[in-house]
Amino acid sequence: MNYDAIVLTGGSARRLGGADKAGLVVGGRTLGQRVAAALDGASRLVVVGPRPAGFPARTVTTCESPPGGGPVAAVAAGMAHVIAPTVAVLAVDLPFVTAEAVTALREALGTASGAIPVDDDGRDQPLCSVWRSAALRAALDAMGTPAGASMRRLLATVAPIVRLRGLPGTWFDCDTPADIAAAQAQARA
Repeated sequence: MNYDAIVLTGGSARRLGGADKAGLVVGGRTLGQRVAAALDGASRLVVVGPRPAGFPARTVTTCESPPGGGPVAAVAAGMAHVIAPTVAVLAVDLPFVTAEAVTALREALGTASGAIPVDDDGRDQPLCSVWRSAALRAALDAMGTPAGASMRRLLATVAPIVRLRGLPGTWFDCDTPADIAAAQAQARA
């Protein structure tokens, strides 16, 4: 199944002192390199925000409107460049996402509109997900102007969604110095 991928690299990273999340190193590789490796099978990569060093030539770079409009606005900007019938959506701050996890989400999609992992506390993790492109476009269109909209609101407009357990750590994101330290410790273990 052919798929494209959207990687969200924007955001202010306030809790990390404004650091470039894509350039943070965990286990000898940057977060950008880790996410790019997980999406190696994608036909096209669409980066929304600054393009991380080392992303492949097939990468398209864009920005949400307005800049800083949040993840839904970023997904909407990325979808303008998606061609494939399915699309993976990943934040760049996922140190443990793997190609196997993306494949598991793609396979779980089946005939549903979206497939997302659920964390250990039962919360949806939509910034590590796979969608039918048409369903995601329709949901974004139904929301109107997505600036400032929450990913929960987006999820509420799409059905059916497959919620996948059994992808431990795939959804772990690095938002704080403590998260980076925990990821580095786990990568060393």
